[in-house]
Amino acid sequence: MTNGIFWVGQQTQLNQFARSDRNLAWIHIAFLCAISLTPFSTALLAEYIHFRIALLVYWFNILLLGGALYWSWIYATRARLLAEDIPAEIHSAVIRRIVIAQSLYACGAALCFLNTYYSIAAIVLVQVNYAIAPRFCWGLFSRKAGRDD
Repeated sequence: MTNGIFWVGQQTQLNQFARSDRNLAWIHIAFLCAISLTPFSTALLAEYIHFRIALLVYWFNILLLGGALYWSWIYATRARLLAEDIPAEIHSAVIRRIVIAQSLYACGAALCFLNTYYSIAAIVLVQVNYAIAPRFCWGLFSRKAGRDD
């Protein structure tokens, strides 16, 4: 589910780009590197579910994924790689969505200092929210941008 959520986030961003350049390609390669770490961090958490460090490694992997998407969007905006017809509110909505998600993940990870199970439950709830919500939220973004994605 983690990879799927971030993959959809990346695809949503890619749909807003009119063009690309070498730097953006490298940013997305960094994103794919973070994706490739998720089996390791997930297996570590599954094997050592009682250890905070395992949970923090998993959370750090999520932080890398969110950071790469944030970096991609900021870079694409500054380099003028986005489609010209994107409404201004889309930019702030993408930034807000990434920052809120990462903040919720960080709060969930912080719960590991109370109990790792509470922390895992919080992270799973954030993931379920983002797995279900995008269909509605990104559909609104697509309609505002005049797209049927």
